Amino acid sequence: MSRIASLVCAIWAASTGFAAAFDLQGHRGARGLAPENTLAGFKVALDLGVSTLETDLAVTKADEVIISHDPLLNPDLTREPDGQWLARPGPAIRTLTYEELKRYDIGRLNPASKYAQQFPEQKPVDGQRFPTPAEFFAMAGPDVRFNIEIKTDPNKPDLTIDPVRFAGLTVEAIRKAGTAARSTVQSFDWRGLLEVKKLAPEIATGCLTIESNNFDTVGRNGSRPSPWLAGLDLAAHGGSLPRLAKAAGCATWSPFWRNVTADNVKEAQALGLKVVPWTVNVPAEMARLIDLGVDGLITDYPDRALPILAAKGLKSR
Repeated sequence: MSRIASLVCAIWAASTGFAAAFDLQGHRGARGLAPENTLAGFKVALDLGVSTLETDLAVTKADEVIISHDPLLNPDLTREPDGQWLARPGPAIRTLTYEELKRYDIGRLNPASKYAQQFPEQKPVDGQRFPTPAEFFAMAGPDVRFNIEIKTDPNKPDLTIDPVRFAGLTVEAIRKAGTAARSTVQSFDWRGLLEVKKLAPEIATGCLTIESNNFDTVGRNGSRPSPWLAGLDLAAHGGSLPRLAKAAGCATWSPFWRNVTADNVKEAQALGLKVVPWTVNVPAEMARLIDLGVDGLITDYPDRALPILAAKGLKSR
């Protein structure tokens, strides 16, 4: 969308009182503003007016599903019951029960960590524990959607349960909450997504991708298909990630924001896919991506996106 077209849309929206819907997703709640993946953080995102809460799942020793981005306890944000910061990553969530996990406080960032320096606006809320999916689903109103990530790594299979079992537990949690119609399950590891569609065709899936020097789930130049893509061959789909995501049965393609172009947005949407890039925190990049026509974006700072949406005649909820 050109700048002139954006301006025309904004003027028309202001004059008619109509604003088009845009999927503003709060990443791990609102990680830039409040403790990530906590009930307090989700409340901040909801109060700001996000349309979707984005979060991550892990599975305990007893196959209990809990909310956590990391398969290992993260010393950057985890304190022992005595208030001391963890000295190193671990133990693995897979080796603990939920009762054991509830001992840990995840309500602030370790001020000595580099991670804390990335989020200077985050306000601590001491006493936050690892939430359950039931607690997560229960706190949002009927107009809020959920984007739930299955966290498995084909290169580190011992850190988590296998993606097929993980998918089954995820589907069970969503169905138990009665939120299938409002939930999307996303993952970089597409094996879990294929299993979700097999078990629960009514639950939408989102194909996450990234192509960067530090992390690449696509493997364009590899001699064999990427292990992240569930055996699907990018070359057999003309090197097109939108076509590959469509073949995987996904309703949404969520690329790393630096990988988004006008052409791949247009191609994905022509295939019937929604395009929701991650994780977009710079206002100028938010505006650029919105002008490219993306359907939504995932951000640590929903508050930065809201005035941009308003100026472009869009609304998040």
